[in-house]
Amino acid sequence: MNNNNFRKSGLAIAMVAAMGASAGANAAIELYNDDGTSFSVDGYFNAFYVNRDDKLNDVRNSDVKMGFLPNTIGFNFSKEMGDLTLGGRSSFWSTINDSLQSPTDTAIDVRQLYATVDGSFGQVLIGKDFGLYARSNIFLDEILMGFGSPGAATGVSFGNIRTGYPYPNPSAQITYRTPDMGGLNVAAGIFEPADTTTTRDANGNITDQGEQSAPRFEAELTYSADLNGVALTGWLNGRHQSSENSTTEIDSQGLGYGLKAAVAGFSLTASGFTSEGDVPVLISDATLASEEDADGYLVQGSYTLGANRFVVSYGETDSDQDDFETENTSFAVFHDVNSNFKLVGEYNMFEQTTKSTGADAAEFDTLALGAVITF
Repeated sequence: MNNNNFRKSGLAIAMVAAMGASAGANAAIELYNDDGTSFSVDGYFNAFYVNRDDKLNDVRNSDVKMGFLPNTIGFNFSKEMGDLTLGGRSSFWSTINDSLQSPTDTAIDVRQLYATVDGSFGQVLIGKDFGLYARSNIFLDEILMGFGSPGAATGVSFGNIRTGYPYPNPSAQITYRTPDMGGLNVAAGIFEPADTTTTRDANGNITDQGEQSAPRFEAELTYSADLNGVALTGWLNGRHQSSENSTTEIDSQGLGYGLKAAVAGFSLTASGFTSEGDVPVLISDATLASEEDADGYLVQGSYTLGANRFVVSYGETDSDQDDFETENTSFAVFHDVNSNFKLVGEYNMFEQTTKSTGADAAEFDTLALGAVITF
């Protein structure tokens, strides 16, 4: 089976990073493989018992909800045609926390729907996939398959989004990836830009139409090497876009970076980002109002002993954009029952303050106990 399109998908990278290369390689179930054509399915299922202590409001809540990654079903296609391999992936990400709000209506988020063309030249991807900016920052997060900082009352948690890195929004794109060059890989693409300058009146009528005369540009460079038994992975990624109306032009740009080193069961990861005019959570239409700055970092250490992986994590984000400072500290244990079944125990301490006043905006201590099943 040719797995090029699956290996480079967001979910595959996530599972390889969090479960190890052998488990990631077996993540898809092959349903058909004949005469150069293959079809496979992969899935990710998780649920956590979550006990959250809201210290500012003196409220404690218990929930059963998902962790950082939603429950997902993915379909992968591949067909060899001469010197080319045509591929495709569609994945459907769904919440388990909508039954009380809307009992018969389950929200489905299609984060990936793309085709690929692979050859000796590398790969071209067309369609919708995760962005390149902050991509490795999030996919190499040690608590990716855990919980992290709390999100909304329903749906997924936020992991370390807003406490160390922004979200690599799934977006319409045309992206080129080079072949592996001795551990060096480069990806660059054009993306659908966000309309950040259209203004509306109180009734929702457009008063000044925004314009994006160029696409959003994103790129990522990664390098992996083994130096005397130390496995190293480094990355650098970024994006840039402009949006303007009759009176305002907003240039949005960000730079992400990181380094991970692993040896003899120990792993140390340090990553960060800096941005201007770019919301350090997720970019979307009408979310930006200025070219203010933001930056953040994430430092993590882990130790794997047999079937257990122990993680300590700390991240911060400091943002003039939206006027906030956040930090999150996590202690986690991941236990592999087998290559497809994982148990997770995690304790998180999250704080957010308003920069301009120094006032506390949120403070949560969260205990999360869960299970993750992949295939």
